[in-house]
Amino acid sequence: MTTMNHPLPSSGKGAPPWAIAKLYPTQGYWSENEFLDLSERTNRIVEMVDGCVEVLDLPNLKHQEIIGFLYQWLRDFIRPDQLGKVVVAAYPLRLNARQFREPDVLFVLTEHLSWFGEKFATGADLVIEVVSDDRVHDLETKRSEYEQAGIPEYWIVDPRDRRITVLQLVDQTYKVAGEYGEGGRATSVVLPGFALDVSTAFSET
Repeated sequence: MTTMNHPLPSSGKGAPPWAIAKLYPTQGYWSENEFLDLSERTNRIVEMVDGCVEVLDLPNLKHQEIIGFLYQWLRDFIRPDQLGKVVVAAYPLRLNARQFREPDVLFVLTEHLSWFGEKFATGADLVIEVVSDDRVHDLETKRSEYEQAGIPEYWIVDPRDRRITVLQLVDQTYKVAGEYGEGGRATSVVLPGFALDVSTAFSET
């Protein structure tokens, strides 16, 4: 474990226990194994970018309900013909040696099931993010990261605008395969036949 010495503020009554931070690597120096060990030991959603750990806010009830609906809808579609496997956060997706994200929903086709490991996935065919209060994180940051990682399809589910955007990787760049508002049906490219009624998705919350 790599650490650096920095003076710590007082940890008196009413203050955070700063000394506990010395038990962990400093930001920018987290290794893959150290991150995975933390991920297994906490009930929070944690991600790693360039050796820095990010602790995400816990999703609110509406966010969780949408995730649950998306997971169940996709699971019911793929199960009869064993088209693949779907999981929800918190389960890390390794984008590179210094970067892990935890998509709200992660899907892998049957022929790529070897990407699933006990601790994390090494790839995905489709990831879905429900837009949180930090809109830039899902609309821009993760879009860029998933694009660079070569993930073929990325769904952005936006409860505020009640819209689903489907992005398809074309020549290593995400292109909008479809934008669907209420009354529309969002459809997948990598999973032919999979379609989701947008109004139903948001009315379930």
